[in-house]
Amino acid sequence: MDRRSLMTRVAAALAAFVLFGAIADAAEVKVLTSVALKSVLDELSPMFEKKTGHKLVIDYGLAAELKKRIEGGERADLIILTRAMMEDLLKQKKLAADGLMNIAGTPVAVAARAGAAKPDISTVEAFKQALLATKSIVYADPAKGGLSGVVAARAIEHLGIAEQMKAKTILVPGAQSGDVVAKGEAELGIAQASEIVPVAGAQLVGPLPSELAVMTLFTGGIGAESQSVPAVKALIEFLTGPEAAPSFKANGFEAG
Repeated sequence: MDRRSLMTRVAAALAAFVLFGAIADAAEVKVLTSVALKSVLDELSPMFEKKTGHKLVIDYGLAAELKKRIEGGERADLIILTRAMMEDLLKQKKLAADGLMNIAGTPVAVAARAGAAKPDISTVEAFKQALLATKSIVYADPAKGGLSGVVAARAIEHLGIAEQMKAKTILVPGAQSGDVVAKGEAELGIAQASEIVPVAGAQLVGPLPSELAVMTLFTGGIGAESQSVPAVKALIEFLTGPEAAPSFKANGFEAG
């Protein structure tokens, strides 16, 4: 056997060894995360799986509902909820003591139908007048725990126009506000920017103005009983790294 053939066989053997090791170390990672991250995680998951060999099983839901499930004993390898919720779960020892990692933030924002004139929401007074002028508005039902719906209801209450808005308000159970606006079933919507940007037929008007503005910070933590810690750490590193950054930005997020 000549030297070139020998080197080729050695290289092939090493590649096979590395591939076998990667497959042997592959893990299934269960993720519980806010539905606000669905668009970006659906985009990034195949990239991560191809890069690492790990398999992601992602369960999306309203942050408040997921927190209750975790407090009730449900297990997950990676949990991504709002910063305040994650800090509370850490105190309850539902998360590993490794600490928390900010993943990304997104503002509570206003949506309009694509092609429609954007209302002026640059100031609190302008936002108030835009709400009074609109024929209909949609946001997540605050009673179900959706953060953007809670923020919307509080903003309307703060503006002193709750009674005027009641008859023209549509409540949805979760992250459907952008879709309702896109279909023309409501003129305006209030939702996380990340729930507006990916929706065809909807356009982002902008974040809530001034003192009404709220930036939702989503934070990740490893489940206290996770058996896949190395894989979870690799996922967190990927989500907070340069490869994922363009996808987060394109889907209405800002760096955490």
